[in-house]
Amino acid sequence: MSDHRLPLLKPEGNVPESPRIGGDENTIPVLATRLEESIGFFERSLSDALGWARKNSIFQYPFVTACCGMEYMSAMAGRYDIARFGAEFPRFSPRQADLLMIVGTINVKQTPVLKRVYDQMTEPKWVMAFGVCASSGGFYDNYATVQGADRVIPVDVYVPGCPPRPEQVLDGLKILQDKIQNQRHRAMSKEVAPDVQLDVAARRRLQKNRSFLGKLLGK
Repeated sequence: MSDHRLPLLKPEGNVPESPRIGGDENTIPVLATRLEESIGFFERSLSDALGWARKNSIFQYPFVTACCGMEYMSAMAGRYDIARFGAEFPRFSPRQADLLMIVGTINVKQTPVLKRVYDQMTEPKWVMAFGVCASSGGFYDNYATVQGADRVIPVDVYVPGCPPRPEQVLDGLKILQDKIQNQRHRAMSKEVAPDVQLDVAARRRLQKNRSFLGKLLGK
């Protein structure tokens, strides 16, 4: 087939133009756009699969500071079958967890500890504020209490109550699962440890080697 029979697409639209006459440098061949569409479909499918796997295998780390811990133990008991959400096993180290459950009041002296625990967690990670004290400070409106954990670290789900009932905790987990599923997920993280100093070329090589699609497509 001769070259002039291939339709062309403009970058701002998907409307085929007349056969190539003269050659416009601002046009893109159809094959290139179809390749990008195929890559986009593969990325979305991979992201959906990773989201499904991650939302059903939540590794929680409870940061318990106050009386909501009693209700936390009740919600994690076998009666409510939290294994349905894949979140029945608490981790004993934040490095093994991807969900931080802040259970109880956060005072000012605890903020550096909470921030350090959050920084030690692996990506991707999420945070749930368990109870009204973790969500907004509760009735402790004084100089020593942080008025909500979101003033220290980002929070994804708020579970109100003093204390919240186990049904509310399960509802918060369902909301978190929907949020995880709708996020964009990568096959491998591209983050670099803060103590590693890399130049621009080395950083690009690292990102290329860690990219699953880059290995598959040779990009």
